Amino acid sequence: MEFDDKIPIYYQIKQYLYQEIITDRLKSGDQLPAVRQLAADLTVNVNTVQRALTELIQEGVLETKRGRGNFVTDDMKVLIDMKKRVIATELDRLYHQLSELNLSAEEMKDAFAAYVDEQEVKHDN
Repeated sequence: MEFDDKIPIYYQIKQYLYQEIITDRLKSGDQLPAVRQLAADLTVNVNTVQRALTELIQEGVLETKRGRGNFVTDDMKVLIDMKKRVIATELDRLYHQLSELNLSAEEMKDAFAAYVDEQEVKHDN
């Protein structure tokens, strides 16, 4: 994993784990690697990984089972809410980037709809 110097590493780790969960590479009930192993795999400090995991535990995305480790929650409502937050964050980022280009809301909608249509055609072929 490559990190962006402009974004805190713990936050990027959270985003990475969100992505792993949303794409089902990590499924509900799956155990995460130990904190030290995850830190080694990502080549970051253990405290940085722990901060990311602590926030995911506070959000309910991960659950700690004493003596066994951290697991992705089985609570589908929590996972659906997480996915909605990730989508909202990405849309917010895109909205602000397009706003800086002085696009109106209507132009943004039209551009996004055209883009989605183009992507569907590409994936159908």
